[in-house]
Amino acid sequence: MVRVVRDLSAEPAVSPAPAPVPAPDEVAPAEAAGRTGAARRRPRAKRHTGRRLFRFDRGLGVRWIAGADEAGRGCLAGPLVAAAVLFDVEALGVREVRALTALNDSKQHDPEARAALYPVVVRTAAKVMVVSRSVRRIDSRGLHKTNLAALRDALAGVARPGCLCLVDGFAVPEFGHEQRPIVDGDATSAAIAAASIVAKVSRDRFMHRADAVHPGWEFRSHVGYSTPEHRDAIQRLGVSPLHRLSFQSTAYQQLAL
Repeated sequence: MVRVVRDLSAEPAVSPAPAPVPAPDEVAPAEAAGRTGAARRRPRAKRHTGRRLFRFDRGLGVRWIAGADEAGRGCLAGPLVAAAVLFDVEALGVREVRALTALNDSKQHDPEARAALYPVVVRTAAKVMVVSRSVRRIDSRGLHKTNLAALRDALAGVARPGCLCLVDGFAVPEFGHEQRPIVDGDATSAAIAAASIVAKVSRDRFMHRADAVHPGWEFRSHVGYSTPEHRDAIQRLGVSPLHRLSFQSTAYQQLAL
């Protein structure tokens, strides 16, 4: 089951697009940096990382493991998207683990690999939750508070009695379930890595659709990250409704904001 929670103040101009599987609200792959030459080559995930990640989760001694991660925290534009994934590790057999053999931190996969893993995560997980927080929310409440609240809300949407909730890097505000921050969690835990895939694919698809609604900023190519091309577009066109004005970016310095 996949649930999606959108910020009521989220960007209204971009509507959800149909997806081939029960998919979160915002969605499609692209990487953060605009690089050229050899630097464009994406890192290749090791073939059997998924097995190692599931061994970690099973070693925690709890049947129900929930993991949460976010995408878009460091962007100049677009929403912050948090996702949580709940696995019943006792119900996962050889077939399910084999299907997610390539599972790893989303940053270790190219867009095609993330897109291929996404429906497998959705089929394998007991529950998936996606939470989107708008630019207006980020600017009014601050990025860090917004991020922690989104991760908490995503976990609350999948947690069940007796589960252990894992978060990449730091604890979230208390929400009634046991939690544990995991350093480099998206490269350590299968549940967190799966959440990172869902969050990244969901947010990228949203930004791809936003490119058609807000042409000129090339959101499809950089999905809101601070690339040279993105900063140049801001200098030429100013800011769009998707830009985070609370960020202290050099791209904004010449604008009368």
